Amino acid sequence: MIGRRSHPRASVSARRTEAFTDGVFAIAATLLVLGLTDHPVGALDSDAALGTALAELAPTLATFVIAFLVLCRLWMTHVEQFEHIVRVDTLGMWLNTLRLLFVVLVPFAASVNYGGENLRLGQLVLPGVFLVSLFFSWLQWLWAARSGAVADRAAVETRAAGRAGLTAVVVGAGVVALSPWLGSWAFLLYIVDGPLSRALGGRHSSVDDPDGDVGGRG
Repeated sequence: MIGRRSHPRASVSARRTEAFTDGVFAIAATLLVLGLTDHPVGALDSDAALGTALAELAPTLATFVIAFLVLCRLWMTHVEQFEHIVRVDTLGMWLNTLRLLFVVLVPFAASVNYGGENLRLGQLVLPGVFLVSLFFSWLQWLWAARSGAVADRAAVETRAAGRAGLTAVVVGAGVVALSPWLGSWAFLLYIVDGPLSRALGGRHSSVDDPDGDVGGRG
């Protein structure tokens, strides 16, 4: 049954894979904050000392916030995908596993960034991990679209979602390329991912309604 290219309406469920993936994302997001405990503020005897300590921690805190937000964006992509993926075969499970491999590496990559913010190689690790995770997320959607694992979605919308996933990969590559020179500021490039994904990922009328009738959709 797993080898079928089209799925019965109620056959091999993807819910267990979805639940496991949710758990991995939750653990990775929780572990991410532990890296901050490696940077204690030390003994404080005045508000001025506390202010100075927090100012020194500002780059580390910024890295944490950025990593957490991008990790959550990856989770949102997972949620959006599994709204339409109704079954998972062996290849689909391996692609999801490879994506999760890099998701669980995010806390480690962030810790490297904490200690290597002044090193070009150190600045590459975290955006590189995000890029590879985005790449496997895109591959997983291509697998779902081509294997018949996606239900109740027009072909034109499926293709548009694939283009939007590729856009995220391209933006992630841009972040990697800029990180050695801009540091954490390079992550601001992800701001353009949302508008580009909406433009390419099925928000236009031709995708919302293949027949071009979008009246009443709000």
